[in-house]
Amino acid sequence: MTNKTNNTEKTASVPRGFAALYHPQYRIYFIATALAMMADNIEHVISYWMLYQKFHSPTLGGIAVLTHWLPFLLFSVYSGALADRYDSRRIIQVGMGFFMLASLGWAALFMLDIVEQWHAVVLLTIHGMAGVLWGPASQLLIHDIVGAKDLQSAVRLNATSRQLGMLAGPAVGGVLMLVCGPPLGLLINVLFYVPLIFWLWRVPYGRKQVSADAAPSNTPPPPRRGGFAEIRATLQMVSGNRILLSMVALAGVSSFFIGNAFQAQMPEFAHDLGTEKADYSYSMLLAANAAGAFIGGMILESRSLLPATPRTAFVLTVLWCAAMAGFALTDQYVVALSLIFIAGFLNLSFNAMAQTLVQLHAPVAIRGRVIGLYNMSNNGLRAFSGFTVGILGAVIGIHSSLALSALLLMLSTMLLLAFSMRSKIY
Repeated sequence: MTNKTNNTEKTASVPRGFAALYHPQYRIYFIATALAMMADNIEHVISYWMLYQKFHSPTLGGIAVLTHWLPFLLFSVYSGALADRYDSRRIIQVGMGFFMLASLGWAALFMLDIVEQWHAVVLLTIHGMAGVLWGPASQLLIHDIVGAKDLQSAVRLNATSRQLGMLAGPAVGGVLMLVCGPPLGLLINVLFYVPLIFWLWRVPYGRKQVSADAAPSNTPPPPRRGGFAEIRATLQMVSGNRILLSMVALAGVSSFFIGNAFQAQMPEFAHDLGTEKADYSYSMLLAANAAGAFIGGMILESRSLLPATPRTAFVLTVLWCAAMAGFALTDQYVVALSLIFIAGFLNLSFNAMAQTLVQLHAPVAIRGRVIGLYNMSNNGLRAFSGFTVGILGAVIGIHSSLALSALLLMLSTMLLLAFSMRSKIY
């Protein structure tokens, strides 16, 4: 009898694969998020390709990254404060509305053939604001749905659903460009945001209410300040938590040096790799990166592998740097395709791990603000990767700029790893 009880307890303590998917509402959110992220990437695929065809400018690619991610730097913490105070469902719906507005704007510009560089700055800023609103609110929503126990599974699956959207985006975007043309393709793209907006009207989660796991908290909500005062206040409130600080720092350096700036330069990478059809190889490179992340997420979730620890996150980041440097320096298309696939797997792994650690260790009363701080670091500092990869690439070449950025990130990550080992937070 005792052995049977012990075996039952042991089985119950083993993490189950795809734990978050046992929550019915999370399954719906997983699918709806994948569709919304697919629409996000369809817009990127079509707009980046059209901008490259018209302007052939690495500098514009860098500016595109800067204008898209700068809103995350300026407004992420404030967006987290909004998610702490108001219904996260409605905040996400406003974000989806901004996404739809950006797609409609691109469609009109391409249909009338009047696109100019300043148009790209405006629409990418609107697109960035949509992501700013979506980020903290969505993380609070999934925390409400699955609770703390299945949070790592939910965060990793949430990242995986986004990668599924990124995987489908290039394929669907390419088909829409070929069959319908860019303007009509972008108009159709607007419809992919509708399921998430509709589901959010009725789902019982996300309203401002104190849940059972959120009740105990020794951290009172800070007063609203806005702007950089909000950022400073949030940093002061988490300054004693080394895990939070180390994960925010890791997100910051990875975004500053590389982020996803290489995606805006992907048409030129495809061209330089010497394939006969640059448009096809461009889509394949984007798809390979997303496929690596998606397949990696599925493998990790199926066995509940790689529990979230700071040390593991740092090691995975170092390996990602090596894969990105190899991708930047190779002149073989098959090797580049393989390395960008591996990079996708590693990128999802360390980002989901860092996000999980931040949510688990954030004080309940300011969880939205802390997630906003993480998003500011993880997404906002990608604005500067437009300089390190894109604008610097116009001077020394995008292959050299990406390889140099990967090397600098690797060194920075090793320093953070040394700090984490010294501080015994692993």
